[in-house]
Amino acid sequence: MPEPVLPATARALLARTARVQRDGRAPSLVAGVVRDGGLAWSAGRGEVAEPHTDVQYRLGSISKTVTAVAVMRLRDEGRLGLDDPLDRHVPGTPFGDRSVGQLLSHLAGASAESPGGWWERVPGGSLAELGLDGGDVVLGEARRFHYSNLGFGLLGELVARARGRSWDDVVAEEVLAPLGMTRTTPRPSGRAAEGYAVHPWADVVLPEPEHHAGVMAAAGQLWATLTDLAAFAAFLLGDTGDVLSPATLEEMTVPAGVDPSSPAWSAYGLGVQVLRVDGRTLVGHGGSMPGFLAGVFVDREEGTGGVSLANTTSGLDALVPGLLADLRAAEPRVVAAWRPAEPPVPLEQLGVWYWGPAPLALRAVPGGLLHLGPLPGRTGRASRFRRREDGTWVGLDGYYAGETLTIAPGHLDVGTFVFTRTPYDPAAPVPGGVDERGWTLPG
Repeated sequence: MPEPVLPATARALLARTARVQRDGRAPSLVAGVVRDGGLAWSAGRGEVAEPHTDVQYRLGSISKTVTAVAVMRLRDEGRLGLDDPLDRHVPGTPFGDRSVGQLLSHLAGASAESPGGWWERVPGGSLAELGLDGGDVVLGEARRFHYSNLGFGLLGELVARARGRSWDDVVAEEVLAPLGMTRTTPRPSGRAAEGYAVHPWADVVLPEPEHHAGVMAAAGQLWATLTDLAAFAAFLLGDTGDVLSPATLEEMTVPAGVDPSSPAWSAYGLGVQVLRVDGRTLVGHGGSMPGFLAGVFVDREEGTGGVSLANTTSGLDALVPGLLADLRAAEPRVVAAWRPAEPPVPLEQLGVWYWGPAPLALRAVPGGLLHLGPLPGRTGRASRFRRREDGTWVGLDGYYAGETLTIAPGHLDVGTFVFTRTPYDPAAPVPGGVDERGWTLPG
């Protein structure tokens, strides 16, 4: 069980939650913070029955992350590849040449919504009943990020066909049950909040419709309690159990098409939103459906998460990032003590190397990795590398992600860049050679 937050922290979290519920005029709002595998604090505001942690709300697009986990399980089993064209698994759509990975990252150019009536407010049917055609392709592949509910409907169909059973059954058996999310269901079950729209100019509400979205369910169907959403936050923090490997989860959190070295950005990985907020990187997803708003985001470096559920269509300020900031300020993480570790390469291979005249440092870092980057106080390209079985190293992030680092006698080679022990070492295979006049005064 997680250690409860301190009384002063609880007061600050409650004050923020209460203000968001009041100012956003949500009929009810439940929220919590997660650490050490579960809820360390939670509260309910407005008309919500107790225990507030066991009332279902609709998750909306958080369902997309659950769908993405099911897709990545198929990938890890060798049943598909992220570069596979959709037509290989779901033939006959106008997106046949778009890849599974592009659909997961909203880079496939699919329309934002499915054709016909607005899928969030009308009952859904089969993929064939959508009647997709070329008009549902609104952008070229990999041209730009374009959020697509339709794209995740197609991924849900892929999951169902690959497993030979419905999307509902697959995610229940392969994702929700192993994570202990026993109160997460496709339709409301047991104690559940009713979804409302709140009038913009008066304090009155209008019930919103609820139905099964059919093939579009994978984009926003699930209902869950605060306890279950906290379990999913623990999963995003790395408690993956037998559902995914930690390496696959890490892969899902890497932003697509955005430079994460920028101080402020918002991006999308493989089925997860990745946000840079106040110098912190948050991973998770928001959700909205008629009558409901939801959020689950985690700070993987801090080891904390935040969750929120409300039964209102719109109007709430973002709550989870503020809860995480309050928790971090009041109870900052105490990091593990540094301890000596065996370096993954001989010490003489570490230290300063030069790309042309620019100095960089090759360091051993935790996890048996190497880090190549600028010296302290300087800016420049930086990447971590993991050893391959053949003795080379592969870049994990930054400019050299996916590139090969070879440590050779007297030099490093990274994707045709040669790093030497001295600037432009004439004894090393510097591309283009080194002028025989050497270092001298100009003129």
